[in-house]
Amino acid sequence: MIRTQRLAAGVCALLAALTAGLAFPAGAVADETTATAPKVDLVLDVSGSMRTKDMDGGTRMAAAKQAFNEVLDATPENVLLGIRTLGANYPGDDRKTGCKDTAQLYPVGPLDRTEAKTAVATLSPTGWTPIGPALLKSADDLDGGTGSKRIVLISDGEDTCAPLDPCEVAREIAAKGIGLTIDTLGLVPNVTMRRQLSCIAEATGGTYTSVEHTDELTDRVNQLVDRAADPVVTPVATEGAASCAKAPTLKSGLYTDRAEFGQERWYRVDVKPGQELRTSVSVAADRTVNPGYGVLLRAVTTHGREIVRGEAAGNGRTDVVSTGLRYPKAESDDEDAPAETVCVQVTHSYSAAAGVKTTPGMPLELTVDLVGGPSQASDVASFGLGRGWWLLGALVLFGFLAGVLWGWLSRWRVAVWRTN
Repeated sequence: MIRTQRLAAGVCALLAALTAGLAFPAGAVADETTATAPKVDLVLDVSGSMRTKDMDGGTRMAAAKQAFNEVLDATPENVLLGIRTLGANYPGDDRKTGCKDTAQLYPVGPLDRTEAKTAVATLSPTGWTPIGPALLKSADDLDGGTGSKRIVLISDGEDTCAPLDPCEVAREIAAKGIGLTIDTLGLVPNVTMRRQLSCIAEATGGTYTSVEHTDELTDRVNQLVDRAADPVVTPVATEGAASCAKAPTLKSGLYTDRAEFGQERWYRVDVKPGQELRTSVSVAADRTVNPGYGVLLRAVTTHGREIVRGEAAGNGRTDVVSTGLRYPKAESDDEDAPAETVCVQVTHSYSAAAGVKTTPGMPLELTVDLVGGPSQASDVASFGLGRGWWLLGALVLFGFLAGVLWGWLSRWRVAVWRTN
């Protein structure tokens, strides 16, 4: 009887396990993890100039291969990594064909280190330098998922496929609001190349680094891949309106938008009684602009009355101008009191330098935070010191008592000395 009961219990447990397996397949968990995993696409210049021997006595290509092998060994397990090349396959002189020479060497996904290293080992410096087309394709490589996305571009020369300006390509990628960052590394201390790679990086909030040694290249790429694995808050793309009436309503969060030169951007935030609205904006100069500029952030009622403002200015030495404001909404005795709609306006006074494209607009990043305000008058004591007032009072009292005691001791010592 007991054996029969145990057998029945075992069968039930097995059926329950099978049912759970059918209801929650392992693949579903893996798919969910992959969807949120950070993605990195290493884009390597394999043009003919990579044959040059000036990296610690070896060629630039050899230095890149060594760096890639070490980076592949150190890549975090949760990072989906891919490798794309530019100028690796077409050795001819036809510009039209050469400017299409970009290929996915290793697809973005879970890393098979042996397979990826084998693919890198086959590379040989060959052709042109189509940076712009490679960036467009790399953005496609990283498409999908909700994790962070990062392109790491390694090149030893400027793009040879104009008029497709790689800096404009980077701005177009940034304007899509997909949270993709491009970091660039230059293998030659060349002024023209540095300007181009810096412009590409700045357009997406990335970084430019000049490297002249193999170990520097390895360390920097490792840092960027590790950075992709760090948890980040991905900004949400939004589109402000030309007036408050048509503006999108934002909740607490981080947002990105684009503002044309001389254009106002409006957003709406609903602030409940007892809440405090804290918002800030940063506008970045992702292209050459005239010196002397500023940014203005205003909180306005729906009737047009200004509540509070924040403003900041730059003189051409800073790439980003930021400002913020705070608006505490008073408590209400009415428990059913409605939220107040606050209109948030962003304007900037950047102006494009001669010959610089004005589109897309300047990138701006907006933070909105709604926090609970002070609910009791006792929370804010006299002179605005809050509860710190009690600490200050205690210190004053302690100092007074210490002074009295020290004076008494001093008089006692003098009296004793005179007696003796």
